[in-house]
Amino acid sequence: MRILAIDTALPAISACVLDEGADDPLSIETIAMQRGHAEALLPLIDRVMARAEGGFASLDRVAVTVGPGSFTGLRVGIAAARAIGVACKIPVIGVSTFAALAAPLILEQKLDLVAVAIDARHGNVYFAAFGPDGRVAAAPRIASPREAVRSLGAGPVRLAGPGAALLASEAAAAGTEIEIENSGLDIVFVAKLGLLADPAQAPPRPLYLKMPDAKLPEAVQLQPAPL
Repeated sequence: MRILAIDTALPAISACVLDEGADDPLSIETIAMQRGHAEALLPLIDRVMARAEGGFASLDRVAVTVGPGSFTGLRVGIAAARAIGVACKIPVIGVSTFAALAAPLILEQKLDLVAVAIDARHGNVYFAAFGPDGRVAAAPRIASPREAVRSLGAGPVRLAGPGAALLASEAAAAGTEIEIENSGLDIVFVAKLGLLADPAQAPPRPLYLKMPDAKLPEAVQLQPAPL
C-alpha cells in the first residue's frame, strides 16, 4: 500500500510518499512558512509526486493532518487531500496533529506520559496527553499553560510540539518533572498513522478547538439573511 501524506497544520507545508512497511519515504519535501500555504502547497505536492515512480496513479490512499492548528492551513491541506482522493478514487484519512507529534515518542515504548502542546496564541495552548500505550490520558483541549501542567501531575512527562516550551516555566513552578523531546512534526509519521488508520473511523474533517481569531465586521454580522 502506498500513501501520500500532507501537513499544513503548523507553520510549514510538508508532503511525502511512503510505502507500507518502509521506514524511509520515496519522496519528501518540507517548506517552513507562516503564510502562503494555498499558493505553495499544490506545487510542492506535484514535485513530491514527480519523484515517486508511478505518480498519482500509484497511490492507494491520502493522509492529511486535521488539527488542531492554523485555520487557513487546515482548510488548504484538507481541501487538497480531498481533491486528490476524488481524482484518484482512493480513501482520504484524517490524522490528528496531536497524534502525529506524539507518535515518535510513544513508539520508543518508555513508561513516561507523553504530552503535546501547540501554541494557540493569546497565552493558551492546544493540549493533549497520552499514556505509554498510546491511549488518551488527557483529552484534546485548549488551556492555559498552568492548567495544562496541573493536569499532568508530578511527572515524569515527555513533551512534544511547538508549544512545549510554553509549559516549561509552569512545570518548574509546579514541581512537575518534564523533558522537552521535540517541537516539529515529522510528516513521515503522518503517513505511518494514515496507513494504520481505518478510513471509516478517521474522516478528513478539521479538528477545531476554538473559534478563529478573525471576525466578520459588525455590519456584516448583523446583516439579515435574504428570504
